[in-house]
Amino acid sequence: MNVELRHLRALVAVVEEGTFTDAAVALGVSQASVSRSVAALEKLLGARLLQRTTRDVSLTVLGARVIVHARSALAEAGAIERAVDSLGGEIRIGYAWSALGRHTIGVQSGWATAHPGSSLLFVQSHTRHAGLGDGSADVAVLRIPLDDRRFSTFVVGSESRYAAVAMDDPLAKRRLVSLRDFAGRTIGLDSVTGTTTLDLWLPGEGPAATRDVHGVDEWLTLIAAGQAVGMTSEATMRQHPRPGVAYRRVRDAPPIPVSLAWWKDDPPTHVRDLVRLVRESYAEAAG
Repeated sequence: MNVELRHLRALVAVVEEGTFTDAAVALGVSQASVSRSVAALEKLLGARLLQRTTRDVSLTVLGARVIVHARSALAEAGAIERAVDSLGGEIRIGYAWSALGRHTIGVQSGWATAHPGSSLLFVQSHTRHAGLGDGSADVAVLRIPLDDRRFSTFVVGSESRYAAVAMDDPLAKRRLVSLRDFAGRTIGLDSVTGTTTLDLWLPGEGPAATRDVHGVDEWLTLIAAGQAVGMTSEATMRQHPRPGVAYRRVRDAPPIPVSLAWWKDDPPTHVRDLVRLVRESYAEAAG
């Protein structure tokens, strides 16, 4: 039997993302590639691991047992990769949309000064855990809750929320907007990694419809075309300017907490120094 890590990554991604399409987006490959990997794994094991319907995907009894070992194997493989990378003094920081926004470059520079020979590498991952689960990141920047006891999390700051609208939208003429300005509109939402949910509005006072998106580029393209409006963190506004899209601060929306997360049983070297550096950067900007 020749089970490969790509087979396990595909299986875990499908289970965590809910569909083969979303798994492909998270892994940065084609849907056909994910399907082939899962099918190859099922062939090697001689049994079905997933029940497929037209609406969703669920684990079989055997699949529920295999997924536990698959996650463990990927975690161990990630630990091996991190051990090798640590010799080169590199810490990989995963993020879903916007890294640390305007703080990104300053934090990288401050880290290099405080830790000569070490560097921070930011890597994008369209997953709720921003690459921690599959080993592509040592530390993750999170703007959504991570309810997983395997990881330690620490709040390092907060960011204002911004509306994103087409440049010819009436809201683009405003300096500030409010939550009520979204009433009756169509809003683009990323259910996997997005920071906006309909819970921000009271029943009947929020957007009239939603459009599902997968990642920041698809979200911005939808908004620039005038097919939806959006709401996001300040970091997105700083990190992703886009022709045809205007960002306006939402004056009455609650701020978004920003956290760093890492494996609880395998914390990266000097992670506390990283937490302190990022906290100081956010505190300085707030002051």
